[in-house]
Amino acid sequence: MNPNKSKILRVAVPTPLRQSFDYLLPIGCGLDRLQPGVRVRVPFQHRQLIAILLEICDESAVPAHRLKQAIEIIDETPVITADILELCLWAADYYHHPIGDVLECALPVLLRQGKPVEASMESYWRLTAAGRAVDLSSLTRAKKQIDVLKALALHEEGMTKRQLKELNVSGAVLKAVCEKAWVEEIRKSSSLAGLLPSAHSNVIESPLIMNAEQQTALDAILQTQNNFQVLLLDGVTGSGKTEVYLQAIANVLEAQKQVLVLVPEIGLTPQTIQRFRQRFSAPVVALHSGLTDKERLNAWISAQTGEAKIIIGTRSAIFSPFKNLGLIIVDEEHDLSFKQQEGFRYHARDLAIMRARAHQIPIVLGSATPSLESLCRALQDRYQHLHLRQRAGVAVQPNYCVLDIRNSFIEEGLSQPLLTAMREHLQNGDQVMLFLNRRGFAPVLMCHACGWTAKCKRCDARMTFHHSPRRLHCHHCDSQRPVFSKCEDCNQKDLQIIGLGTERLEQAIQKYFPEYSIARIDRDSTQRKGSMEDLLDGIHSGEHKILIGTQMLAKGHHFPNVTLVGIIDADGGFFSSDFRAVERMGQLVLQVAGRAGRVTKPGTVLIQTHHPDHPLLQQLLRESYGYFAATLLKEREGAALPPYAFLALFRAEAHSQEQAMQFLQQIKNVAASLGESIPLWGPVPAPMARRSGRFRVQLLLQSAQRPLLQRCLKRLLPEIEKLPSKQQVRWSLDVDPLEMF
Repeated sequence: MNPNKSKILRVAVPTPLRQSFDYLLPIGCGLDRLQPGVRVRVPFQHRQLIAILLEICDESAVPAHRLKQAIEIIDETPVITADILELCLWAADYYHHPIGDVLECALPVLLRQGKPVEASMESYWRLTAAGRAVDLSSLTRAKKQIDVLKALALHEEGMTKRQLKELNVSGAVLKAVCEKAWVEEIRKSSSLAGLLPSAHSNVIESPLIMNAEQQTALDAILQTQNNFQVLLLDGVTGSGKTEVYLQAIANVLEAQKQVLVLVPEIGLTPQTIQRFRQRFSAPVVALHSGLTDKERLNAWISAQTGEAKIIIGTRSAIFSPFKNLGLIIVDEEHDLSFKQQEGFRYHARDLAIMRARAHQIPIVLGSATPSLESLCRALQDRYQHLHLRQRAGVAVQPNYCVLDIRNSFIEEGLSQPLLTAMREHLQNGDQVMLFLNRRGFAPVLMCHACGWTAKCKRCDARMTFHHSPRRLHCHHCDSQRPVFSKCEDCNQKDLQIIGLGTERLEQAIQKYFPEYSIARIDRDSTQRKGSMEDLLDGIHSGEHKILIGTQMLAKGHHFPNVTLVGIIDADGGFFSSDFRAVERMGQLVLQVAGRAGRVTKPGTVLIQTHHPDHPLLQQLLRESYGYFAATLLKEREGAALPPYAFLALFRAEAHSQEQAMQFLQQIKNVAASLGESIPLWGPVPAPMARRSGRFRVQLLLQSAQRPLLQRCLKRLLPEIEKLPSKQQVRWSLDVDPLEMF
């Protein structure tokens, strides 16, 4: 009897179904090298899907005659390694998300499609033996050829066309040296393409001299090598957190291990990679959504094989495979971008902590404005709290000045004191940064005759007016319309634009300061690939003297020549219905302010507000973020809100509000019948009740104990699957939600 005949493949299929599926072995398949984590092509309904093998079983709950046969085993070795599989299984259980969908998120797109695990090939050029023997002094009339030979002599592994282009090597010059047999073209795996240091980075920078606080933090990190420990590096902006990271990484590289660095935004990746390549000769790889599918697979393979020593990426990089991981760093750990808001709603920071625990390695959470969750755990001694209270080197904290703009003349959002300060700093040769967290030209198009406003037809939101290209744009559902010439209600032509966006602010600044170049950084100005890098290069070179931007400009950037920061409107977050809004506004104000005076020049921060006496704003500026956070933590504890309670949010969308409301009411009734004593709030319409043409309703579960909430959800979800009304709605579950809209 064939011992393989009764074996069952239990696989995770990329579907929204919260279960695994059983299949018979493919014809001719043996079990000798079959391991969990390999890809399996299976028939599913009327399609063929790429599934992941979870385990090999002897029995199935499905009758043998109903089991389908798997089509093929794609891999000889697992593409989902054992540690990643364990992490995904934990995440699927904690966030109550289908395991097939979770595992699909852990793979590059090409591997999800069943493509082989192999890097594409790329051309490199290197010196031949004849090229190394050339007497360069004899090439007095071929300077460009001399430059090529000198450059290649420093790169025995060869140089890519990108690297040669950085040295202004033309195709004609390259062809000439190849025809002379001095240089040869070779083809090799491009898994390291773009990872090697730039052709201009022949000299690796030396470490900086650290102050006492930095050294203490570094020593604490190094003492945790080969042990799991969460370290919260709580350092004011400009305190040298990156230098602590770099010196800790150097120690890990010496031990022949790899490092994962998570950053919140793609925009931070280029400057972080450049900084790391200037310091280390080790290969550095980027992993983020801005890469092509081939680039992402190449980077993934380089991390898996251990060729890439430092991996820098956004939240999805937490699923990267590593040959020998030694340290994880989460920079700007407080940032909302680490939380996935659609589909599989995981928090990359929390998964990073779980991964560090599994590998028994340290993880550093760095921020100038740590999240209240991380601060609470540090106060409970669950995290080691490291402080950097002073700016590094000779830099000092900026001087804060609150501008009371009540009853003041404001033109296009600019007060006279702010304009005066801008002119003074610009005339001194410095750069100025203006922060406004609202893109577009103006948030409202209104009829002056009847008060009508342009609203989105699919959302409960006004459409934002954009000047270039001229359009009305809903930033919630992305729908766009041409700008009206007259009011839709009264047919009058007296339409006015109300409010201020970054586009309008840029136009106003051009009027006041026509002699200075402006860089505007927001989602609209950075859509084109490479545009963010171009803008940042212009800022660092001094080409752009005035910087205007949204929160994209506030996160982690180092602008040494910015001496004045103007916050155009600091009021929004202090008067929001979201209990997290005050925390985020405080973080944003300090992060923006931290761009000023980071090197030798003193910095000034001007904050325009209609509420200059707001106690939390005064505490934030006069004392410190620590005191500000302590006040918020006390309020959260009294109100039984996170981090002193745990939340789960059910969301439902339907074509009618009644359908969504009834579905969540049924969930509430089932949850109440379980007898778990968990408060249930709702169902109520979401703060934005209609979005993308669908009505949105939410139900909140709250518990003082995480295990109790998890137990309730585990019992509740199977009952939800039985509800017939779930077919009429789109619904989702968000565990530990950060946004309540």
